[in-house]
Amino acid sequence: MSLILLAFGLVMIFEGLVYALAPSLLERMLETLRQMPEAAVRQIGFLVIVGGLIFVWIAFQIGV
Repeated sequence: MSLILLAFGLVMIFEGLVYALAPSLLERMLETLRQMPEAAVRQIGFLVIVGGLIFVWIAFQIGV
């Protein structure tokens, strides 16, 4: 359970950094996403999920 809380905490820190340090960049990224076709956004989402799964797998391989 503590590992899940750690993971959520780290995600919240990184998300918060984007909002705090680069809000204009975030606005431009959101505008770009609005202009992209839904299929492309969905594909990017799946690629991010796969990347996250790879990172989790690597973390468990090195002994989290």
